[in-house]
Amino acid sequence: MTMTNAEYSRLSDKMSPKSPLLRNICMAYLSGGLICTAGQGLYALYEALGLSEEHVSMAVPVTLIFAGALLTGLRVFDDIAKVAGAGTLVPITGFANAMVSPAMEFKSEGLVLGLSARMFSIAGPVLVFGISASVLYGVILVLLK
Repeated sequence: MTMTNAEYSRLSDKMSPKSPLLRNICMAYLSGGLICTAGQGLYALYEALGLSEEHVSMAVPVTLIFAGALLTGLRVFDDIAKVAGAGTLVPITGFANAMVSPAMEFKSEGLVLGLSARMFSIAGPVLVFGISASVLYGVILVLLK
């Protein structure tokens, strides 16, 4: 049986389960807010421990990235993301997950060709373009001054 693309699309839409959109939005909002609240709590904790504002500003994202990477390594992050949705993927914890997940998937290929090479398969383009853009902006800033 042959189908046109439009027929296949209608059949696919008919057979696919409907997403609970309102629930997904609420869960993403709540989980993202919870992660941001945890970040604010870490900020207050590090300040209370006597770290300078500069050091606190570095320690909070490092802690959140470490927590995201650790939860991914323990295979807990994906379970949380199934419930929380985009709320776990949008903040900095999603960056950690994007770095560690491919590394975990390909670790059987070895330390260099698997773990190290695949770690940047998803986050690599983001890093390359982010670093390139910052260098370009820095050059423009120097030229304008």
